[in-house]
Amino acid sequence: MRPVPPVLAAAPAVHIRVRLFARYREAAGRERIELELPEGETVESAWSAVTERLPELARYRPYTLFAVGHEYVTPTHRLRPDDELSLFPPVSGGAGGDTYRVVAAPLSPDAIASAVDDPGAGGIVIFSGVVRNETEGRSVKFLEYEAHAPMAEAKMREIGEGIRARWPGVRRVAMLHRVGRLEIGESSVLIAVSAAHRAEAFEACRHAIDTLKRTVPVWKKEHFEDGEVWVGLQSG
Repeated sequence: MRPVPPVLAAAPAVHIRVRLFARYREAAGRERIELELPEGETVESAWSAVTERLPELARYRPYTLFAVGHEYVTPTHRLRPDDELSLFPPVSGGAGGDTYRVVAAPLSPDAIASAVDDPGAGGIVIFSGVVRNETEGRSVKFLEYEAHAPMAEAKMREIGEGIRARWPGVRRVAMLHRVGRLEIGESSVLIAVSAAHRAEAFEACRHAIDTLKRTVPVWKKEHFEDGEVWVGLQSG
């Protein structure tokens, strides 16, 4: 008789409670979600499961903070049975409500505008850096970005602190940079500034992108039909 192959048991499931706060709760129309996930799954897996049910939340991924119990956790944190996972936007209150992130997810101008919305703002300016289809006459297929994420976020925060010192009327600042592969037409960087007056918002936003390009450790690789090159190392 031929041996019967063993039956592989399904991975045990764990029950996770998810709580939504502030804008997320309003967008979803509910405060709590119950999930059943395979044992050993991460916070990122839980987020994916939530956005499958509530796709209207997907655009907020770059700004989302995660907590289990009363402690912040990273997207790679492994969940345990009966954990309560909280999802919420950046906390409010002065510069603490600013946003500085390196992310892999697509960027949303609408979401970053919401991130800097403030009752004291008379204007919001957004800069979006978009992948174009040619560079110096060469056809671009796609771009690839790499970053030293912790240092990049720290440098973006320094830029934001400098903006607040130079333009006191600025209410909120948000700076997001994508990494990974980006297709033509996708945003690689989004910067948003809200301020009491439009002049401050325009000036601060321009200062932010100009300084980011000089000081934040993000590298770009251009992929062409006939080759590829890291920008800044063309002669290397």
